[in-house]
Amino acid sequence: MNSLVRSVATKRTGEKKDMATMNIAAAEAAMSRLANAMRRYGEAYFAYQSLVKVDREEAIENLDRAFEHKLETFHTLYDVSKSDVDFFAHADTALLIALRNALHHADHPLFRSLLSELWLTDDPQRLLGAKFLLARHSVASDGHLAMTHYIKLDDIYARLDPSSTSPYRDSSLRREKAMSRFELLETGMAFGVVGDEARRGRYPANQVYLDMMPVFVSAVSRTFIALEALGIAFRGFDAETYRIPFTRELRVDLQSVEIRILTMSAMQLLIGPQFLILSEAVRCGEL
Repeated sequence: MNSLVRSVATKRTGEKKDMATMNIAAAEAAMSRLANAMRRYGEAYFAYQSLVKVDREEAIENLDRAFEHKLETFHTLYDVSKSDVDFFAHADTALLIALRNALHHADHPLFRSLLSELWLTDDPQRLLGAKFLLARHSVASDGHLAMTHYIKLDDIYARLDPSSTSPYRDSSLRREKAMSRFELLETGMAFGVVGDEARRGRYPANQVYLDMMPVFVSAVSRTFIALEALGIAFRGFDAETYRIPFTRELRVDLQSVEIRILTMSAMQLLIGPQFLILSEAVRCGEL
């Protein structure tokens, strides 16, 4: 049984669980909207390389807004199913909720994507010679995950670490609860080993990035499995299309981290943002 399902809110009925409070129709509609947002993000992602040649700002902004829309629709699914599904039992689902809330409130400059930081902030020439450490959780299944969305690891600490002195720290939770949440994130996604690698390579904090795409895939997979166990139907073309990959095939190992290095060489600056991050960075191994 998926550990997201709240045992206190359900009872055994054969092989399924009866939901005490969840509105089934609302949950099915929210799952369908999330699947639609996922498809639309994929369309924006694969349209990127042709659009960026014409308008780099629009191409990058399209991707960033599409990713934020995925977070919003995931949060909607959380809203309608949280009575029976514990989204704070695991690091991946908890981080998506926290990241969505941070972006929703927009009272800080955090969580800009790497593409935006490299190509839409000031003059990219300032980055000549800079190296970026890019951390990405390993896909443990046979499926290949081509898409990426990198954010600064330090922004997660600045926003969610209760011991942070950042003026942008989230103060909505009591310190004890905030600390429990952050410890879940830090250990559940092996942030410590990424930090150790960054210190060994003497990378500045603002040049260490985490790919949110495997985290997103892991969280959605976990949630879809939990909802399927509760008898929630995958309604609509998009939801049905994603049902098998996300409940049977895609698995992410949140304790295994791949490291890539992106170097802003003169050639990279000349090429510009025509290629997506994963194809530009050099893979250096796993931690």
